Order: sequence, then C-alpha cells, then structure tokens
Amino acid sequence: MNKLNSSFLKPQPQPTPTATTTRAFNAIINRLSSQGSHHEVLATYSSMLKTHIAPDTHTFPNLLKACTSLNLFCYGVSCHQCIVVNGFSSDAYIASSLINFYAKFGYAQNARKVFDTMAERNVVPWTSIIGCYSRAASVGVAFEMFGDMRREGVQPSSVTLLSLLSGALELAHVQCLHGCAVLYGFESDMSLMNSMLNVYCKCGRVEDARDLFEYLNRRDIVSWNSLISGYAQSGNIREVFQLLFKMRVEGVEPDKQTYATAVSVAATQSNLKLGKSVHGQILRTGFELDSHVETALIVMYLKCRNIDLAFRVFERTIQKDVVLWTAMISGLAQNDSADRALMVFSQMLESRTEPSSSTIASALAACAQLGSIDLGTSIHGYVLRQGMRLDIPAQNSLVTMYAKCARLDHCRAVFENMSKRDLVSWNAIVAGYAQNGHICEALVLFSEMRATLQKPDSLTVVSLLQACASTGALHQGKWIHNFIIRSCLRPCILVDTALVDMYSKCGDIDKAHKCFVEMSDRDLVSWSTIISGYGCHGKTETALELYAELLQTGIKPNHVIFLSILSACSHNGLVDKGLSIYQSMTEDFGIAPSLEHRACIVDLLSRAGRVEKAYDFYKRVFPEPAVDVLGILLDACRTKGNEFLVDIIAGEILRLRPVDAGNYVQLAHTYASMNRWDGVGEAWNQMKSLGLKKLPGWSFIELHGTITTFFTDHNSNPQIDDIVSLLKILSKEMRKSSLRSWDGVE
Repeated sequence: MNKLNSSFLKPQPQPTPTATTTRAFNAIINRLSSQGSHHEVLATYSSMLKTHIAPDTHTFPNLLKACTSLNLFCYGVSCHQCIVVNGFSSDAYIASSLINFYAKFGYAQNARKVFDTMAERNVVPWTSIIGCYSRAASVGVAFEMFGDMRREGVQPSSVTLLSLLSGALELAHVQCLHGCAVLYGFESDMSLMNSMLNVYCKCGRVEDARDLFEYLNRRDIVSWNSLISGYAQSGNIREVFQLLFKMRVEGVEPDKQTYATAVSVAATQSNLKLGKSVHGQILRTGFELDSHVETALIVMYLKCRNIDLAFRVFERTIQKDVVLWTAMISGLAQNDSADRALMVFSQMLESRTEPSSSTIASALAACAQLGSIDLGTSIHGYVLRQGMRLDIPAQNSLVTMYAKCARLDHCRAVFENMSKRDLVSWNAIVAGYAQNGHICEALVLFSEMRATLQKPDSLTVVSLLQACASTGALHQGKWIHNFIIRSCLRPCILVDTALVDMYSKCGDIDKAHKCFVEMSDRDLVSWSTIISGYGCHGKTETALELYAELLQTGIKPNHVIFLSILSACSHNGLVDKGLSIYQSMTEDFGIAPSLEHRACIVDLLSRAGRVEKAYDFYKRVFPEPAVDVLGILLDACRTKGNEFLVDIIAGEILRLRPVDAGNYVQLAHTYASMNRWDGVGEAWNQMKSLGLKKLPGWSFIELHGTITTFFTDHNSNPQIDDIVSLLKILSKEMRKSSLRSWDGVE
C-alpha cells in the first residue's frame, strides 16, 4: 500500500483555486478528473479542506477515482472514513465508486460489505459489484448477483452486461448474455456487440461470432478486427484475408490492429509468401507504420527464418521501443543467430533503451547457445549494477546459461537465491546437472523438487533419461522409468522416445524394443532411435525390417533415418543394400545427401575392402576436401594393405591439416602395418619438428551415478594405488586360470 506523497497535495501546474463554495471546488475537481490530472484532483481537495469548505456527495467519486489511478489505497480508505463521518454512505453514486475502488485493489469482500449496507440499490451499484466479481474471476458469483438483481426488479444496463462479459469464458454464459442483450434491446450498442463478438471467438465459436457480425446493422473497425482476430486464432487464413478484402470493399480502412493481426497469422503459419503480401499491401496503401505493426513484421519474418528482411524492417524503424528490440533479439536467438542477437543487444544498450526482463532473458539464451561464459557474466553484471529485478523467466534463463557453460556453482547460486521458483526453474537446474554428467546431484535435486510439491513433467524426466543414456547409467534409468509409470507420465511421445534411447544406449536393446512397441504414437524421431539402436547393436537385419515397417506406415523418412540405416549397413558389411538405400534416398524421397551420408558410403565401401571404389566415390561426390573422410580411407588402406593409395591420401591429409598430431600418429601406424619403417620415422620426425604432441587416450565409467575418467599414462586418479593393486591381483588370477586350463584341470 502506497502512502500519499506530500507533492500530491500541491497543485503543480496551476495556481491554488480561488473557489469559495463547494460547488465551485467540485467543478474544478470534476474538470481535472476528466483530464486525467489525478494528482491535481487530490491537491485541489487539500486546498478545499484548508479553506474550510465542506465536501458533498459530488466530491468523493472523483477522489476515489484518483486514488485508484494513483494506486493510493491508504488514502482511499481515508476518503471512505470521511464519507462515513459525513453521512454519505447511502448515496448510490458514492457507494458504486467505493465498490469500484475496493474491487480494483482486489478487496472483493470490502466491496461486498459496502454493497450489502446500502439501503437502496439502483443499477449503478449492482453493475459495480457484478463487475467486481467478474474481474476477480468469480464468474459464478457474478451471475448469481445478476440473477438477484433481476429478481429485485432492477433492469440491467448495457454496462452491466459488459461487466459480465469481461469474465465470461464459457459458451453458455455468452449465449445467456446474448439473449439478455436481445431481450433488453441492447443490440444497437456497439461496445456490447463488439465485446460479445470477441468473447464468442475466445470460446472457439468463430461461426457464432460470424453470424452475430453479419446480423449487425452497423459495424465499426473494432467489429471487423474482433472477427479477423477470431479467425486468426483458429488458424483460418483464408477467411482472414477474405475479410481484409471485404472491409476495403465496404470502405472501412484497416488500422494498425488489423494489419498486425494479419501479419501475426502469417507468422503463426510460417507463411512467408502471405507475410510479404500483407507487408506489400501496407506499403501500397500508404499506411504509416507504427512500432506495433513494425514489431509484428519483424516477428513474422524471423518466424519464417528470413533474417535479412527482418533486419531491413528493423533498421528502417526510427522509433524503436523495448518491445521491438526484444522481438529482434529473441527472434535472432531462436534462428540460431546468437552472435547477431548479442550484437543487437549491444546496440540497444548504446541507444540508451532500458532492457526489460524479457530482453535480458533473450540475451542470456543467446549466450547459452554460444556457450559464452564471458558475455553471460557480463550481462549478469549489468543486471546487478543497474539494480534490475528480474522476473522468474529471466532468472531461469540465467540458470540455464550458467549450466550450458558448465558453471554449475554459479548456476546453483542463482537458483538458491530465487525467492520463487516455477517448474521451468526446477527443470533448468536438474537438466543442468544431468547434462554435465552429474547424475547423482541431478537425482538429489529431482527429489528436492518433489519434496516442494512441484510435480515433474515430461521435460524433467527426459533430461534425466538423456543423461543416463549418455553415461550408460542403466540402474538410474530403470529407476526413472519406474517413476514415469507411477506418475502416469506416459503415453507421451517425448518420454517414450527418451526411454527407447536410454535402454538402447545402455545396452538393453530388448527393453528398448519393448518400450517402442508399447508406444501409442510414433514420430520420425522414435523410428530413428530404434533403428539406430539396432544398427549400433549389430542387428542390421532387424533395423532394415523396421525401416520397411516405417515405409508401410506412410511416414516419409528424413535424413536422420537414412543416416542410421546407412551406418548399420556399413558396420555389418551390407554393401549392396546400403548403396540401394543411398540411391533411394535421392530418387524416391528427394533428399539431397549430406556430408554424413556420403561419408557413410565411403565407410561402407572401405569396410568391404573396396578401397579404390571408395576413393573414386570420394573424388566424385565431395566438392571440397574432407579430412575426416580421408581418415576413413587411410584406415582402410592400412587394413587392406593398399600401399599405392596411402601416399596419395596421406599427402592430401597433411596439406589440409599440417599441424594436427592425430594425423601424424594415424599415418605412422599405417606405415608400420605395412612394414614401411622409413615412413614411420619420417612421420614421427615431422611431428617432433612441429612440436606436436598426441593427446592421451581416455575412457570413463559410471558407478553409482558418478562418472570417473581415466587417461593413458596418467596417475592423477586419487585411487590410483588401489586400482593398480587390484589390476595386478586380477592379472595374476587370470594367468593362474589360464595355466590350469592348459593343464586340463578345467
């Protein structure tokens, strides 16, 4: 509750009133109130009291209106006390003003007390109390009061029906009010009819709204915009543009709301052609663009992934407000242009436009995409220096940014300092720990989340399942699966696919297949996951059977499916089948092979011993050299002993990456397998002369949710002594077992 500042009592822009009667003061107060000069209303009232002029029933309604507008609850309560002291409580107009005052501050009970103490009640207080309950989302109570009003013989006004419409969200309520409007003859009230149009659309009854629209004798721009907005919300593009044409035929000029709605439709449908058409119409009619329409155009072009046109509109906008800046930054981040998003954010700060919480959230999302901890902490520092109070979504973006940059200590600190947390907050911190390999901590946070009675959703469990899949944590994955069953989070295509992926990557392909079979609905990702799983487990025939089953469902395979199938064929030596599928990808499905698809064919031919064919294929389909693919060919030369191609491929690799230690090591191993020791020596000498060192090999294991990494020739592990001791014991036992086997003991 705000206290009245002393400056409110000073009539700032005008001299002290010279009025000497209550009526004269009331006239001044009424004029100031109609002008929206609420500070001056209170200052004039203060002067009135100082001159010992008594207020009357006409004074207080404007005072209460000023208190409501200036958010001065305590001062309004003081006015209520004055009303009681002066005996004005029974005045219907004052009582209505008091009801509105308490309603605006959310004190419905106080408003009801004022209403119940009134001796006589006309339509004004009834409308006020009904509007109070309607705005407070107590629609049932509002309609009960409306029934009581009619039973007491008080006829509602069009404003009464408008008050009820503001909270009505059910079709039955709207139809009831529509009938009342006809009964009481309010069909010519444009405000009421437009509001009814709008509510019909919100209830999803656009055709009913259209019938009402056609029935109206008179329509204004609000009528047209309400119906256009209704069709836009239902995704009916055709009707939106037919209405745009019809309104111009009838001589009604579209306004900024009309054009913004039309542009938003194109954005929702990601229809660039329609968006350009509306933009062209705006320009042809000479409509002066404002920030609202310009923002809608920028959002539309960004949703249609046309960054250049979005920038063109953005750069031509002279008056850029915070909403427009935020739309540009957010859209660029969503279009994988995080670097450009941060560039625009920098320009925004230079223009002295103060960013909002939404702006900060978008900028932090861009930092998370880039994994730029420096830029992220810089923005965080800006927020702290400016004393900005971030809302929950912005704080969630801060948590996600630190998690994506692997700064879990900062991530946890921000999370712990949040005064309020929503589901997204918990998902961000759980996913942050899970994606950084800290499964135990993620599960602890998951338990804390449940302890706060925050119910996990599909995204929570998917992030945990993905972490289990990447680390092979089968035990934890099974525990999460049990939680999913107990919490009834299935069927959900996202969760089901994550389960298939987890079991597949943790080595239990049978369980993965069972989860796949149990899915009530499957998309391309689901099919790709199970096909890839069987391919990685060496069960290519099953993978191909599933691919054939996919084609029978009528779902068109995408590039990921083909990559999974080609990889499976490559690892299992199915050369002809792989080549046939590669050809089918382009001829039957019109999918242009990516570098990964072409690399699979090189690998397929190389593994089958067709190294020359693989090299010919590489030279034919790769317009630019690809070092990784050449590495596949070099390994094939080593395996098949093809000395002729070794020198050619090695020369190409070293020209492309002359300072990569891995290339020299691979080359040395290849020469060694062919007993070309001069080549081995030359490779090692070149590596040494360039000062290159091979990175040590490494592996990791997951045990009880903790990941432990091991490096070749490193003894940094704190348990190295115990590990070495145990390995010696195991080696000894293995030798003994082997000797006993040879002696025929076993």
